[in-house]
Order: sequence, then C-alpha cells, then structure tokens
Amino acid sequence: MPVQAGKPSSVGDHAAENLVFIRQAMERSATFTSIPGAGGVAMGLVALGASAVAARQPSADRWLAAWMGAAVIAAIVGLIAMARKARLAGIPLTGSTGRRFALGMAAPFVAGAAITYALWAVGNFTVMAPSWLLLYGAGVLSGGIFSVPIVRAIGVCFMALGIAAIATPPEWGNVWLAIGFGGLHVGFGAYIARNYGG
Repeated sequence: MPVQAGKPSSVGDHAAENLVFIRQAMERSATFTSIPGAGGVAMGLVALGASAVAARQPSADRWLAAWMGAAVIAAIVGLIAMARKARLAGIPLTGSTGRRFALGMAAPFVAGAAITYALWAVGNFTVMAPSWLLLYGAGVLSGGIFSVPIVRAIGVCFMALGIAAIATPPEWGNVWLAIGFGGLHVGFGAYIARNYGG
C-alpha cells in the first residue's frame, strides 16, 4: 500500500515563514534607537533643579533625599519619553534589542543603589557623587553596545566626570553631579533629538 504524501505547503506559507525569519534576524542585529533626546533634555533639567535644591539642604541626609527624589522623577520622565519615541517609530520596547539594552544597564544601576545604601548606612557621603557618575556611565556604556554610537559616548563622558570627581575635593560633588546629570543630559539629549529623531 503506497504511503500517502503529506499536504504540500503553499508558496504563501514559505513566504510568511521567510518574512518571520527576516524580521527576527533584523531585530537581533538592530540597534536600540529609542533613546529619547527630548526626554534626555527634560531629565537634565530635573537634575539641574535638583543640584540647586540639594546645595541648599542643611544636612547630608536631606542632600541625599533631594537627589533620590530627582532620580525617581528623571527615571519616570525618561521611561515615558522612551515609550513615546518607540511607539511613534513603531519599535517594540520589549523586543530582543531593547531587552539587551536594559540588561546592559541594569547591573551597574543595581550596584549603584546598593553602594548608595551602604555608604548612607555608615554615614559616608563623600564618594557618592563619583560613584553615581561612574556607575551611571558604566550602565549607559554597557547598554549603549546595543544602541547608536552617541550613547556609548555619553557613557564615557559620565565615567570621565566620575574620575574627575574622585580627583577633586568632596565638596565639589554637587557641581560634578550638575555637570553630569544636568549638563550632559541636556547637551547630548539635544543632539539626539536633532540627529536621531525625538
């Protein structure tokens, strides 16, 4: 008894499979371009305001609270701006490139939070500013491997400021934070908005 051949697949089925494969390959090789320029400018303005508020605080704990509050606000602003840019461009934030970008940034950020807590617990505020700049820069540089080259440049600049902050008196920490989280975000954010859309 002859074996019945399976149902032949149509050309349409092959075309659909090929399109899925091509789309997945492009997503794997694509760079993460949803870094928000306008959002970066807004985050920088938040940081500049925080530096002015923090400089007027009567205690180190209040100084830290001012910067932590600003970090939460800036993170929310950045995430909203990133989601908006991705939506307008039709790029999923949860795609494989976006996940790799987030993973590259996550470890240094978690380390920064842990180090901040440890320093606060022992009452040592003098190295917080350099630590924040270095670890934020490391996170942006690591995540930037999956993004456009300008993002990696931002990470390098933050790390350079962190090193400069180590080499100067601790009292300058607030100034370095204003230059980094304020000035770099505003400057690079404007550049990204002009050259990479949004």
